[in-house]
Parts: sequence; C-alpha cells; structure tokens
Amino acid sequence: MEKYTKSMSKLIQSLKKMPGVGPKSAERMAFHVLRLPHSEAKSLAYSILKVKESIKFCRVCGNLSEEDTCNICDNPQRDKTIICIVEQPTDIISIEKSGAFKGLYHVLGGSLSPLDGVGPENLRIKELVARVRTQKVEEVIVATDSDSEGETTALYLSMLLKKEKINVTRIAYGLPMGSNLEYADQLTLAKALKGRNPI
Repeated sequence: MEKYTKSMSKLIQSLKKMPGVGPKSAERMAFHVLRLPHSEAKSLAYSILKVKESIKFCRVCGNLSEEDTCNICDNPQRDKTIICIVEQPTDIISIEKSGAFKGLYHVLGGSLSPLDGVGPENLRIKELVARVRTQKVEEVIVATDSDSEGETTALYLSMLLKKEKINVTRIAYGLPMGSNLEYADQLTLAKALKGRNPI
C-alpha cells in the first residue's frame, strides 16, 4: 500500500535528489511544505524558478551572476593584478566570507580528472590564459581542492602559467585555528610544514 499520495511521493522523491538530503529529511521537508500557507509555498516555488531563469555565469570569471558580468568583476575597488583560481562558484563564497582576499577570481568549472574524462579542454583554462595575457595580472593564486584532482590541476596550471612569466602561488593547507596537533592527520601535518611562514 502507498504510504503517501502521488503528489506527496513525487515531492519527497524530488527533495531526496538534493545533496545531503536522505529519505527522513525529505519527508520532513515535504511535510513542512504541506503545512506552509499557500502564499509561502507559492513564493518558494517562484524563488526556485526565478533562480533557474535568472542566474547565469559571468562572461569574465565564470562566477554566478544575474548580469553579463558579476559584482566582483564590476567592482572598481578590487585588485585587478591578482586572480584567484577556484574550481566552483561556491569556493568564491567561502573565500569572500573570510574577507581576506580583495582581488579577482577565475572559476574553472571543475578539476582535471583523466579517469572521468575531464581534460584541460573541459575546463575554463583557455579563458584563464587569455585573461592573463590581456590584463595586467601580476599574480595568480591557485586555490583548487587538496584532493588528487585538485593537486593535479594546480600542478598543470602552475606549469602552464609560469610560461606567461607571472607569479604563480598555491594556497597553503594546514591546521585549522584552535586545533591540536595530536588530532591532525599525517597529510595535513605535512602540508602545514611545507606551507610554513616566517614569524
């Protein structure tokens, strides 16, 4: 016997497709939607459709934007001599929350993964090289993930960009603030030692 009505089952199945949402969470969300006043449910549905219709990628850096160029590329206060390379637009949000970076970004759209068929031609690397050649870029910071794909991408980009005679740096990886050495894994400790700074 069906536990739910067809429409409720369909909503739960749709919610389960969201990252990090399991069957129980999907059920709770579906019942929450059911309890919402009609106007709020309509507003939620409209917000989802509006995001799908209005969000596109910045033609310069690949960040999310509702215009041709994003608000970071358009900001005259940003340092245009430094570009930080990230894998996805979500990485920009994380870096921006830190408030520590005031340059521009370049979104690759992923990382190199030959086993998955992702090569340089599948990423926005050609666009990056064009930016470096046409803008007065002095430094490129490679901020890809520290997994094997991210490291491979970083190595490839450093070799490619050093030919352009600009400073190529890699973000340091290490111990989180307030953590203890005894709980750190070996790879994190090794990265922390290699990325040490003078004091």
